[in-house]
Amino acid sequence: MSLSQKQSQKRKHSDSHVSSSVSVKSDRSKGAGPNFSEETTPRTKRFQYETLDPDLQSHRKHNNFTDSLLQIFQDLESKIITFLKKELENFKKILQKEDMQYFVKDFNENRCSMKEAALDLTLYFLREMKQDEAADTLENELFFIHQLKCSLKKKYQCVFEGIAKQGDSTLLKNIYTDLYITQGCSEQVNTEHEVRQIEVASRRHESQEIQVECKHLFEAPEQDKQIRTVLTKGVAGIGKSVSVQKFVLDWAEGKENQDISFIFPLPFREMNLKEQEKLSLMDLLTQFFPETKGLNLTRRNQFKVLFILDGLDECRLPVNFKDNETWSDVSSPTSLDVLLTNLIKGNLLPSALIWITSRPAAASKIPPDCIDRLTEIRGFNDAQKEEYFRKRFTVENQAKEIIDHVKQSKSLFIMCHIPVFCWISATVLQNILEKKINNVVKNNQNDDVSKTLQKSNTEDTPKTLTQMYTHFLRFQIQQSRRKYDGEHTPDVSWDKDAIFSLGKLAFDQLERNNVIFYDTDLEACGIDVYKASVYSGMCTQIFKEETGITLGTMYCFVHLSIQEFIAALYAHLFLDINKKCVFDQDSTEQENKSETMIDLLKTAVDKALESDNGHLDLFLRFLLGLSLQSNQRLLQGLLTHEKDNDKSKKEIVKYIKQKLESNLSPERSINLFYCLNELNDQTLVKNIQTHLRKGSLSSANLSPAQWSALVFVLLTSEEELEEFELQKFKKSDECLIRLSAVIKTCKRAL
Repeated sequence: MSLSQKQSQKRKHSDSHVSSSVSVKSDRSKGAGPNFSEETTPRTKRFQYETLDPDLQSHRKHNNFTDSLLQIFQDLESKIITFLKKELENFKKILQKEDMQYFVKDFNENRCSMKEAALDLTLYFLREMKQDEAADTLENELFFIHQLKCSLKKKYQCVFEGIAKQGDSTLLKNIYTDLYITQGCSEQVNTEHEVRQIEVASRRHESQEIQVECKHLFEAPEQDKQIRTVLTKGVAGIGKSVSVQKFVLDWAEGKENQDISFIFPLPFREMNLKEQEKLSLMDLLTQFFPETKGLNLTRRNQFKVLFILDGLDECRLPVNFKDNETWSDVSSPTSLDVLLTNLIKGNLLPSALIWITSRPAAASKIPPDCIDRLTEIRGFNDAQKEEYFRKRFTVENQAKEIIDHVKQSKSLFIMCHIPVFCWISATVLQNILEKKINNVVKNNQNDDVSKTLQKSNTEDTPKTLTQMYTHFLRFQIQQSRRKYDGEHTPDVSWDKDAIFSLGKLAFDQLERNNVIFYDTDLEACGIDVYKASVYSGMCTQIFKEETGITLGTMYCFVHLSIQEFIAALYAHLFLDINKKCVFDQDSTEQENKSETMIDLLKTAVDKALESDNGHLDLFLRFLLGLSLQSNQRLLQGLLTHEKDNDKSKKEIVKYIKQKLESNLSPERSINLFYCLNELNDQTLVKNIQTHLRKGSLSSANLSPAQWSALVFVLLTSEEELEEFELQKFKKSDECLIRLSAVIKTCKRAL
């Protein structure tokens, strides 16, 4: 019901009430009145009669009311005219864009039936006067924009940090930490796993880069050309969607970018559910934002409209810029792919702003000539990492303790560029720290509990990625058991069937490079979609079920790295149960062959090295790490211990070193060193570190494996390389080629 209809109903109700009251009084005054003659009625009797006769009192009140009506309506007219003049003046200022934000905010904050009635009257008479553009503009500013802002504020003001809908929400403003965003980035196709891209990016010097604040994405004073389309790249979990959330929330709360009239956030993961439908752009907006029904964007050339297309990497549409037909009508239905490609190209609503977010590999789907500005979210820099932990832990000693521990492991500290990994680390280390402090208190030990993590330099404090994620899985399963079953035992009760099903989903979709799943994907892995909530309930912080704006259901792991870890765990479970390598699960050739742990590990190394984009690199690190007895002990009851575990470890270390002697790309060889780190083997690295200390590398003839070790050591050293002294190494073309990855991270090479 429109504002005018509501007001009309109120007026009808009010009028009928008044008229009936008046008629009652009139009817009651129709009868013959008493004789008021002085001669027939003494004064005292007349007084008594008047006091007792309500009709006489009513008659006199009615006469007084009638006599004062003229003055009442003169005052009423004056007040209404004063009120309407003020409101009309405000409406005029809104249309003139004069202090518009102030008047729009004032109207909506002090919104009442009178103001709405004034707006209804104004809109009615403007349209009677054929001033539709003025009426539409005013209605948009005071109704559609207000409704959209209220809706988006409600949706975006809270954040579920890594957890599904079953968890407790937190206000975004309470935990939000600014991210490091830079202008421009390499446009060449990156063949490294995203974790490696973060490691490389962490070596770059901030002074060499142009930093961009998220709220100023569409402002570029140094560019003559107006910025219409911004593409923001960033690895999984780096903070792209949270940046979108903060941008939208600041707009909805009236804090930033108030020159933009409408912001429409359209996540690809939700739009995938509309893949088979034919719909117009306005239909799409109405489905996602019902409060904008009736809005006509084609009349709004004077307004800024921003479309945020979040998560291009999650898009399952063809995104066919080359062959899709040209489309410029916002009201005519077509395929979603045609709508989106034409919106990005500028055929649909050419004045609209577009912000696209994507993981690096998928960003190349957008033609470069469609992009006016390229930015990269690099996550947290070192100072922001510490800020995150200090916000997360209000107890200063606890925050410092956890920061110090993460800094001790270079690989863990680098991973903390990714906000989701900060959350995982914080969850695990807080749990370990609290357990140790409780034990100290229980045993009446007077040691300084603030030194707990540092003193406990044992297996149970994670120093590798595999250890961190194994602890994380244990902790989440224990938490869910306590919540749903009331279990408080130190041992974990594993639901092997559930983890096996989730693992199959994780592995199969990892091979397909998918991070968002739908009902059909779950069914293909034997998961009953009606029981999917059981999985998300059992491990709310590992696997989550989401219901989008359009009421479709999607599923995903909280972060890609968790999917990779669960996939690696599945590979071990599959071997335990079937005595077969997971890579051969659909092969009939290996059907009768019993395979061992070393067969699985060698096959995985080969598969990862064959990958042209490194998508199995982190999976391989987890797979190798899970082969160690120390990690398998944490998974007791889920995995079967291998009797010849040490033998398998020695054999796979030897196999990896043989691979390093071949001419691998720097990206693949560096990942193999991280694999050796997961296996707790640092022999090659220590060998090179000895050469570096002795200064003997200027004359040494290094093997390919040693060159790779040298690059790894230099790239993961604690010290930032302001200047790289190339003359310390043997002068040769091979040296220059081998060390090129190191040279790229330095300001200057000598």
